[in-house]
Amino acid sequence: MHAYEAGPGLAPSTWADLADPGARLAATLPVWPLAGGSVAAVQLAVNRFRAASGLAPRPVVLDPTRVSATFASERLFRHRGAVPSIFNPLSGFFRTADGWVRTHANYPHHRQRLAAALGLADDVDAEQVGARLAALPGAECEVLALDAGAIAVRVRAEGEWSDSPMGRAAAAGPLVALDRRAADRPTAESIDQVSTRTTGRPPSPTGRAQPTPGRVPPRSGALSRHAPTVDRPLRGIRVLDLTRVLAGPVATRTLALLGADVLRIDPPRLSEIDWQFRDTCQGKRSTLLDLRTNLTLFEQLLSEADVLVTGYRPGALATVGVRTRPGLIHASVSAWGVAGPWGDRRGFDSIVQAATGISLIEGSMDRPGALPAQALDHASGYLLAAGTIDALRARADDGHGRDVRVSLARTASWLLAGDRTPDHPAAEPPDPAVAVTHGAVTTAAPAFAEYADYRWPAPEYGGHDPRW
Repeated sequence: MHAYEAGPGLAPSTWADLADPGARLAATLPVWPLAGGSVAAVQLAVNRFRAASGLAPRPVVLDPTRVSATFASERLFRHRGAVPSIFNPLSGFFRTADGWVRTHANYPHHRQRLAAALGLADDVDAEQVGARLAALPGAECEVLALDAGAIAVRVRAEGEWSDSPMGRAAAAGPLVALDRRAADRPTAESIDQVSTRTTGRPPSPTGRAQPTPGRVPPRSGALSRHAPTVDRPLRGIRVLDLTRVLAGPVATRTLALLGADVLRIDPPRLSEIDWQFRDTCQGKRSTLLDLRTNLTLFEQLLSEADVLVTGYRPGALATVGVRTRPGLIHASVSAWGVAGPWGDRRGFDSIVQAATGISLIEGSMDRPGALPAQALDHASGYLLAAGTIDALRARADDGHGRDVRVSLARTASWLLAGDRTPDHPAAEPPDPAVAVTHGAVTTAAPAFAEYADYRWPAPEYGGHDPRW
């Protein structure tokens, strides 16, 4: 990754040394560097955190088989031996009068909204949706979906996206943004600036971070609770997880693997996709809580949290009264970023691929294609985890909370800027040898070579009380 290639412990030649991880992430675009780089970003951030905590760092080791299996985990997942249904029949590419659109209807409410947007009945099938979309220009399909709260985008060429106001906005700024919140002038910091800066002085011979004059302790109980170990450097850190599909859950699953106490909160009346929950909720606890009717309880949880991770559209939580507090790390992932004309739109990995030109690069105008994994989601999740860890380290130094932000469209712009391999082999399935099985569920092992498994498999959905 650009922000980490020159980081300590990982030379730019690492990617060349690792060479080809087989054909498991083969694509025209550089999916393997994105995957390997985002996982390495976490490892480097953890080593910085270990050093600041007085712990010895670990060698940065990337296992291409483990990384590629994690990125394509849906191809390894089994529940009672059954292969999951990844996409609803109404999710996918459909021809329009002048090209293609890609829809997303995996959740029941998105499926209903798509049908309503097209003036069709709730029980509509893919053939009927296809016939309706084929009679409309792609731009009109987008407007109808937007007005109904449905999700559909016109498949664009790379240049059309990059030259558009939303494309320019999505590509602007750092890959991972860290904004320090302070009463005086807030400063925007890119993750590479934070990554290469500690206290401004060399580390002590013991490897412990040197004290900073005038240091302000974090405004929470983190210092008394935090009891890091080499294996669990985030032990004692409390994380509220308000995310779904897939980047946010990947980020919080990573924090849980590293020892954080992660409590995932879902709204009681909004169904979740079972296989996705089982595939991304390892090591966490799960509870149900309606913020609209029980904001007081949520605020109590938030008052004792170190990190809040959200996957809502920018500003959505503020509408129900949720506010960050001093010392809190707020990590967020969005589809399109916080600025630009698409900043408040819904989106998923497949939708971002279609809008940004990736689908045509990996396919053609005759038939759009896709990356061999939901790489924008997974990479953004690991990058968000890395930024969160760096934000926690910085908070321990100056006491300030920070906002950490990634977006799928910004990650896509990094991918689009990389080297290309048009003549590549077909992507191979992930290696089942690196899967782990607990009872009826088989999932991919962690991407990190030093961890054989997560601390525990995904719990029962909503099976825990809303408390620390």
